[in-house]
Amino acid sequence: MTVTGLVLAGGGSRRLGEPKQLLPFRGRTLLDATLDMARACGFDEILVTLGGSAEAVRAQVDFAGVRVIDNPDFGSGCGSSISSAVPFLTETDRLVLLLGDQPGIQPAAVRRLCAAPTPLGVCRYADGLGHPFLFHREVFGELANLHGDKAVWKLLHSGRYPVTEVDAEGTVPIDVDTRKDYERLLRSSEQS
Repeated sequence: MTVTGLVLAGGGSRRLGEPKQLLPFRGRTLLDATLDMARACGFDEILVTLGGSAEAVRAQVDFAGVRVIDNPDFGSGCGSSISSAVPFLTETDRLVLLLGDQPGIQPAAVRRLCAAPTPLGVCRYADGLGHPFLFHREVFGELANLHGDKAVWKLLHSGRYPVTEVDAEGTVPIDVDTRKDYERLLRSSEQS
């Protein structure tokens, strides 16, 4: 069984007003922290999608061991980043979807998620469901046609595939969409 981690980092950061991938976090960038977490998960390969501010992100982030995929349609939502990565999934059995602005995911939870026997998997936190998501190969065709920002949630709740919920510690990790989210992330990282 081969597992690919896909880090979605192609957004234009419209709500934040600056490239969130490059926000300072733990002495590096937010995307560097997320990629370090992805590297700790033990994936067979890691892909990352870029779109908004791609040139600046390429210049400042360490992509060692990561395959970068450009998403020219990034403005239409994260569904386009997922669909732009599907053609690169030729040798993998499972795909784990990670958000580029969510460095607080626990690699142990990801490893448990990778073992989920159903076509879809999702983490169950104390306060609800959250990323990362798992997709088996039989779902990749649908991933190729996703549109918009909540496309994976719609697929998860569609009832077309069995879903395994994998227990993850704590609450849903913070993802950064606004300045307040970023400030919460910084506060939480100081406490950990």
